[in-house]
Amino acid sequence: MSSRIFQSVILQMKDATKRCFGVADDQGNVIASSDLSMMGYTIEELRSAALESGSEIFTAGGRTCRALTGSGQPYVVFVEGTDELSRSVCIMAAVALGEAKSGYDEKHDAATFVKNIISDNILPGDVYVRAKELHFSADMPRAVFIIRQNSGAEVAVLEFLQTLYPARDKDFVLSMSESDVVVIRELSAGFDSEELEEAAEHMQKSLEEAIGVRCVVGIGSPVMHLRELADRYKEAQTAIEVEQVFDAEKTIVSYESLGIGRIIYQLPTTLCEMFLAEVFKKSPIEALDEDTLYTINKFFENNLNVSETSRKLFVHRNTLVYRLEKIKKLTGLDLREFDHAIVFKVALMVKKYLDTQNIRY
Repeated sequence: MSSRIFQSVILQMKDATKRCFGVADDQGNVIASSDLSMMGYTIEELRSAALESGSEIFTAGGRTCRALTGSGQPYVVFVEGTDELSRSVCIMAAVALGEAKSGYDEKHDAATFVKNIISDNILPGDVYVRAKELHFSADMPRAVFIIRQNSGAEVAVLEFLQTLYPARDKDFVLSMSESDVVVIRELSAGFDSEELEEAAEHMQKSLEEAIGVRCVVGIGSPVMHLRELADRYKEAQTAIEVEQVFDAEKTIVSYESLGIGRIIYQLPTTLCEMFLAEVFKKSPIEALDEDTLYTINKFFENNLNVSETSRKLFVHRNTLVYRLEKIKKLTGLDLREFDHAIVFKVALMVKKYLDTQNIRY
């Protein structure tokens, strides 16, 4: 494929000079040339010359030559003659051919292709066509993970994850920002949610143990087709953002397990303010002191069980009942009733969400 790219550029430049020029591989085989009769010809003097010369101009067998840098496989540009004109043609040809090769590689590189999908930089209709060009399976189940560093931006995170998942044809490790690295993993046919959680935990522990980086891992819903990658990437972002609001201590979070927090996070703040005003008609939630709120949270943690909650709080059962009665008088909600408890739980989450938005109702 490279030979076709090189030949196309050479044909466009051919009329600009009368000198014969072209490209040879590291074995000296001519793969593109302005003189079509040279195609397939081997220039013995150019064997391994690209590796030995670096990016410097050099002469070999009456030709001026220069290696193409950053092109992966070694290639060398050659121009007939060793005078100043040959040198100028060689430099210009090397720049033009190098840029053409880089552009082609970027366009057809699988990792760049995947990054363009999750960044919404490719039309949905083009995804299948491009995947076919790259011999890339479009219907394979995959998982999207976002690894977000808690503080700073450690470059070693990207390199470490690339060594952790070296199968570049199946797994992709992409840098999306200073703090975010995305890992896209191919899944087995019988995968389940536990497999995704285990993979996220493995990434997190490996990073902390190997390079001392603490992070949060967000997991999107499983992907069944490449065109879903962008949506699943956004889900993983949402998972991290929602948990930072409602449970900041949690470091591995799946979009599918967000529950009601996901709904609250997507509500307009004005609607949230109206909801709190309706729930706390008698007195605002700020009327509840820290000890009372702690008691309420413990009551929820123990599934509204009075006996279990009093045991965990190291208080008498009657003391807890008294506190619950006090809450009922202040708010009008009896937390021992399931419907009232749900309303109060949602209200606490809404209040926490508004606090993160610096909004007071």
